[in-house]
Amino acid sequence: MLRIVLFLVLIALAAAGAAWVADQPGDLILTAGSFRISTTLPRFVFLLGLFAAAVVLVWSILTMVWRTPKRLRRRRHDKRHAKGRHAITHGLLAIGHGDTALARRHAEAARRHAPNDPLALLLHAQSAQLEGNRDEAQRVFRVMAEREDTRLLGLRGLFIEAQRADDAVGAVMIAEEAIKLSPSSTWASHAVLGFRCARGDWSGALAILDSNLRAGQIDKQTYRRQRGVLLTARALELETMDRDVARESVMEAIKLAPTLVPAAVLAAKFESEAHQVRRAMKLVEAAWLANPHPDLADAYAHVKLGDTAWHRLQRVETLAAKTPADKPGHFEGQLAIARAAIDASEFARAREVLAPYLKDPTQRVALLMAEIERAEHGDSGRARAWTLRAVRARHDPAWTADGYVSDRWRPVSPVTGRLDAFQWQTPVASLPSDRGTTIESSAFEEAMLAAPPPKRVTVAVSEAPAEPLVTVPAPALAAQDNSPPETKEVDKETIKETMKDEPAVTPAEPVQAAPEPAESSPLAATPVFRTRADLGKPAPAPIPAVIPLVRAPDDPGIDDEGPSDEFTEQIGTPKAQAGGWRGFWSRWGA
Repeated sequence: MLRIVLFLVLIALAAAGAAWVADQPGDLILTAGSFRISTTLPRFVFLLGLFAAAVVLVWSILTMVWRTPKRLRRRRHDKRHAKGRHAITHGLLAIGHGDTALARRHAEAARRHAPNDPLALLLHAQSAQLEGNRDEAQRVFRVMAEREDTRLLGLRGLFIEAQRADDAVGAVMIAEEAIKLSPSSTWASHAVLGFRCARGDWSGALAILDSNLRAGQIDKQTYRRQRGVLLTARALELETMDRDVARESVMEAIKLAPTLVPAAVLAAKFESEAHQVRRAMKLVEAAWLANPHPDLADAYAHVKLGDTAWHRLQRVETLAAKTPADKPGHFEGQLAIARAAIDASEFARAREVLAPYLKDPTQRVALLMAEIERAEHGDSGRARAWTLRAVRARHDPAWTADGYVSDRWRPVSPVTGRLDAFQWQTPVASLPSDRGTTIESSAFEEAMLAAPPPKRVTVAVSEAPAEPLVTVPAPALAAQDNSPPETKEVDKETIKETMKDEPAVTPAEPVQAAPEPAESSPLAATPVFRTRADLGKPAPAPIPAVIPLVRAPDDPGIDDEGPSDEFTEQIGTPKAQAGGWRGFWSRWGA
């Protein structure tokens, strides 16, 4: 609206000026030497206007001619820039969907049309990476690292290439250079932090963590947790070298991260040595409620030095009672009670708490049962059977980070370098699936190689003479119950027909004949057949279901005293292993 009013005002002023010029009387005379012009004022104004318009037109033509080369150069540059941008865009899209040839073609076009464009350099480097040409990629990234606008991006690319070449030292040097340029660089601080933790430079790692907090990369809660992790790692390393620094570090760590299991265990140990039993118990209880762990139970049991095994059992039962039965920690509590009960020779109590888990036991449950059988009854056979069952049992929870399973807690993941990555959980490979529980074939095969070859016995089924005889491995018979077999009455003719028509073993698995047993040998315990002529006679004594076998001359076997030396080297006995189930876990892994 304002423009319209202004336009109308200007029109009115121009009309008023033209009317004033037209109303002026007289002539206008211009004299220059002998040159003399005489005209009216309106005509003069009109001619002056035409002259001004002609001057402006000529000036415009001259200016256009003068600027034409520059405009042509600018147009050509804009055209090349548009082609370069087009090549960069479609080249990055080609890299995104993995078209190596198309990405290389667009990278060449981008380098021709836009050689100084940062995105063109990035496209060239990424297309070389996609092709697997690492030398070319490193060359381009070095060029980018020398430019001011792409220096950080070039260092990032060189860091990735160093990682791919397994050059850890070069990668860390590049990351440290990137931190100097940009302290808020997440990837650089992450790499340097992981390297310093791996090298044991806890002071340097704490400095990087403080820098991350100042740069706003982590929040206050995450900072407290990660600082507690680093302080715990330093305390564990200095526990035997500088106990004062270790105690100071772990006490600060337990304040920052009270639920961190290693910090709680070590802090409770220091408090127990200082005779601060009540404080040590509180530290363990706080961590137990958040994350039940066998190390916490062990620290709680030994919190008071000099206690008897019975007192330790009572204390562990108190700790286990603090965890609700519907939480995962209930399982750890029951196993801790069983461990303490075995140490206290309360085998009935140990069997009672392990009974709910015997149907589908884990490795720790099976090893505890093997120790109970050996310590309570001295039954090496049953202990050996439970030890073999532990090899094929489900894995227990372990310290796991990024698919890596460790026998001890670590502050940093060895796979990704992530801080505070280890969690106490069941390894993914051992979780149940639709096909059943996953069993590590390597552990099973080593156990079977260490154990003697299974002997086979032939059992005739008397009540179904038409069925072939069944070949059963000896360990399978040992796993049966001890109830006596049922005595069946059959006809002699039926027995003869059965023994004549049916093979003694399956054709696919020929078995070498065993040596003849002695008269007192238990091998006489074959299934009992009674004929009609024996009906009036008393039934023979029941035959045990577990049939001891005579050792073949070339069979190393397992003596009655316990596992063989080779078997002990592979499996180990629960008492000989460090930490019971932990020793087994360190041998078999996950």
